[in-house]
Amino acid sequence: MKLRNYSKGFQAFLKLERSLSQHSVDAYGRDLEKLITFLEMVEMDPSPSQLSEKEIRMFIDHLSELGISARTQARILSGLKSFYDYLIIEGVVDHNPTELIESPKIGMKLPEVLSIEEIDNMIAEIDLSKAEGERNRAIVECLYSCGLRVSELVGLKLSHILFDEGFVRVEGKGGKERLIPIGSAAIKFINFYLEHSRNHQEIKAGSEDILFLNRRGTALSRVMIFNIVKELAKKAGISKNISPHTFRHSFATHLVEGGADLRAVQEMLGHESITTTEIYTHIDRQYLKDAITQFHPRAQKRV
Repeated sequence: MKLRNYSKGFQAFLKLERSLSQHSVDAYGRDLEKLITFLEMVEMDPSPSQLSEKEIRMFIDHLSELGISARTQARILSGLKSFYDYLIIEGVVDHNPTELIESPKIGMKLPEVLSIEEIDNMIAEIDLSKAEGERNRAIVECLYSCGLRVSELVGLKLSHILFDEGFVRVEGKGGKERLIPIGSAAIKFINFYLEHSRNHQEIKAGSEDILFLNRRGTALSRVMIFNIVKELAKKAGISKNISPHTFRHSFATHLVEGGADLRAVQEMLGHESITTTEIYTHIDRQYLKDAITQFHPRAQKRV
């Protein structure tokens, strides 16, 4: 398959030129492979310059027939657009057959949000008598206090916790760094974890600066963080679909509901666009209703 000849170069481009994580690069590679598999199924083997808008539309229709969600279809199409951007830069093609294809319409899906009481209940379920108890409490506090992504949490460095200043330096998407204020509760429980657990375990070479460690003295995996959060939600009797990302949503929502400036929240979350952050103005409907009742002249009671 001719398109497959450009897959490795495309992935190298994403990693070196776009500074994407290996996780994202692999996802782009899998999406390109989906197109290749489809073309093989319909017995086509076009070169990049021969692939037309018609075949791309056929592929998107095929994804829809398979029951692939509109959100996933949009992501795959975005990946193909990037693939052709790479081919244009390399001089392989002179036009992008995906540029006139609109992404499938995606309804805004509001993320789950935990209440402060639910977060407290989850923390209360942590068994501090176990070796990992102090660590897990510090993890949950960091997720909620700083609004970190899972990848940012597992890569968090001890040297990046600015205890005296009350900030944490985080390496986000594309290797971009940002400073986030860290709450006193999170700092307190990180110190408890350092004093009672981390300082007493054997640490593998190369992991000395990683904040959160597993029993083997190396960095935790993303899956481990998911398991910790899922288990605590289950113990706390929370029926919502909870993941580590839920704490990030809760962090942002509670800030916006409390009156925080949207630009400040954008900066703390590391969002490229303010549009991404604006979803948090739509989450709490009662909050919006109260705002209308309090401030809109047509909603206020007349005397």
